[in-house]
Amino acid sequence: MKKNLNLALIGNCTISALIDSHAEIVWCCMPSFDSNPIFASLLSEPKKELINGIYRIDLADFSHCEQHYQKNTAIVETILFDHHGNSVVITDFAPRFQQYDRIYRPTTIVRRIKPQGYPKIRVHIRPVDIGSNSSYARITGSHHIRFIGDQFSIRLTTDLSITHINQEKWFILNKEHNLILGKDEPVKESIPREANRFFHKTAEFWRHWVSNLALPFEWQEAVIRSAITLKLSAYEDTGAIVAAMTTSIPESAHSGRNWDYRFCWLRDSFFTIHALNRLGITTTMQQYLQFIINIVIDMDDHHLQPVYCINGEHEMPEEEIKTLSGYRGMGPVRIGNQAAQQIQHDIYGAIILSVTQMFFDERITPPGDQCLFHILEAVGTKAVQFYNKPDAGLWELRGQKHIHTFSSMMCWAATDRLAKIAAKLGLNTRQQYWQQQAYLIHKEIDQRGFNSEINSYTATWDGKSIDASLLLACKLGFIASSDPRFTGTVQAIENNLKPNRSPYLFRYVIPDDFGSPENAFTICSFWYIEALASIGRKADARHLFEHLLKQRNHVGLLSEDISPQTGELWGNFPQTYSMVGIINCARILSQQWESIL
Repeated sequence: MKKNLNLALIGNCTISALIDSHAEIVWCCMPSFDSNPIFASLLSEPKKELINGIYRIDLADFSHCEQHYQKNTAIVETILFDHHGNSVVITDFAPRFQQYDRIYRPTTIVRRIKPQGYPKIRVHIRPVDIGSNSSYARITGSHHIRFIGDQFSIRLTTDLSITHINQEKWFILNKEHNLILGKDEPVKESIPREANRFFHKTAEFWRHWVSNLALPFEWQEAVIRSAITLKLSAYEDTGAIVAAMTTSIPESAHSGRNWDYRFCWLRDSFFTIHALNRLGITTTMQQYLQFIINIVIDMDDHHLQPVYCINGEHEMPEEEIKTLSGYRGMGPVRIGNQAAQQIQHDIYGAIILSVTQMFFDERITPPGDQCLFHILEAVGTKAVQFYNKPDAGLWELRGQKHIHTFSSMMCWAATDRLAKIAAKLGLNTRQQYWQQQAYLIHKEIDQRGFNSEINSYTATWDGKSIDASLLLACKLGFIASSDPRFTGTVQAIENNLKPNRSPYLFRYVIPDDFGSPENAFTICSFWYIEALASIGRKADARHLFEHLLKQRNHVGLLSEDISPQTGELWGNFPQTYSMVGIINCARILSQQWESIL
């Protein structure tokens, strides 16, 4: 079945855009990840002519198309073919490269269009104000169009005919042209020269960045694409990392599970940083540290919230946008996320786990020190305070609270890592204190979070249900992979969270605020693969991993959820969780370089 999320991501850690296989920019938020979209056809009904929010290039007598990333880059190339042997090659990217001893990452998207033969094309560009669904006002110059909005203005600078673009006229493309869309500022050099310079420097940047990755021997292409995608999900100005680039792509058809993921979840960020660290990329962790410190320094006696705006702000009120009908007409479209108001105790562990490597990695300058350790101790104090208190859990249940075992395990991880950091710093008294806290929390989790009747850890204390997060107990260091309690947990999850022998793992199967889940949560299948490998079932793990890789879209990206029946991708896109899973499993399962070369 066709995967409807056949989209490619471009970006530069300031902005991003999603491009469909026909070269339409279907989603783009400016001037930052969590701004209102200026192009939003992704969240409008299919086959319905849009008035606004589109940026596409049509080809007359269209036949078929091809799309791929240029190797080891975030540059997308789409080729549209007509029925007469003509084609147009469209190259899309957001400039990113080293300039003046810093990274240049402007609020800019470059489109280069090159003919093969004499294709007839038409350009549509109509930025949208989603509040009123109205076009931006246009002011035309000799080689540019200014789009003036109430709060943000952009400029298209091009060596194409401005008349053809404004009137959306068909014309023959007989040579290469460029469209540079960005802030309302003039382009100071010739359009072809600037576009060409941006292109070559951006390609050079990404290929150099990839050359520094510590790759596994197998599945290198999949890991590279995942790593670039994770990097693009980092908002470099503040260090925040978004969970996904989109809002309101439903977890399953007509489910109402439509959420805005364009924010920084502390938990998701930990997983992203951990994966990039394992590939040798530690700069994202160092940038994220600044984001975290600003949050922790302002911490008061209350709970930390689980998610923040990418500028560090707390407020993200959830509201519905009535001017957009939703992905394939499946609204609502939500802006903001009510999860910011929830209590989720696992975040204390996520914060400390995110930066623990700062204290142990000799490559990092400056390394973690006593000052940073004491800041983290305040987070550990929260973990001790709340590890045995009810919360919404990592699955963000909206209508119920329990003492979630995974949240407790993450609080244990906070105290355990603080003890290790204290030992590294030679702080013996603090090491003993945190070791004692870790011991007490571990003991209580074993007493109340493990059910001997089903031989498994349970989703909640003193409960009987299970959820997929328990697969992480071994990875967190909470329990050894050889411990019968962990192998029993893996077996229980296998028996209960894989309905009808599906290869995909559900996060849970009990009804929640929106009924019973219909689609599998993609990262859970990757957690399951890691657990299988850890308990010695490596052949089963490799088989499932190969299957999951086939579910990626045509350019190697994954969303949040997968339909067990069809393999169709659902949920926000691209999901950092899912791309993390590819990296982690490839590293664990790959043959060693030494065994091959």
